[in-house]
Amino acid sequence: MSQYMLIMRGTDESNAAMMADIDEMMATTRRFIEEMLKAGVLLAAEGLDVPSQGVVVDFSGETPVVTDGPYGETKELFGGYFLLDVASKQEAVEWAKRVPAAPGSKIEVRRVAGSDEVPQVDE
Repeated sequence: MSQYMLIMRGTDESNAAMMADIDEMMATTRRFIEEMLKAGVLLAAEGLDVPSQGVVVDFSGETPVVTDGPYGETKELFGGYFLLDVASKQEAVEWAKRVPAAPGSKIEVRRVAGSDEVPQVDE
């Protein structure tokens, strides 16, 4: 089994569409989470607060610069994730295709690297 993260990415427009019928979206999402729990694949799921409540730490210069959100030129924002334990990338993709998402949203599917894949520093 491998772990895959389904990363929810939205735009201002898709986020507004989701908020327009938030009660239905939340009910649909709860049903989806229950399906993943019954299938035994869900490890974690979290949503993020609105971008205006966040900050950006920018390492472009000599010292980090902290800027309050929202994030100026960003077209897509990371809105939350589902962490799954599945047999293959294809299985993760099949779950991603079922995520309740507003039109214009995207789900990025990324494998979570195992601790044995992190380069070790010889001491």
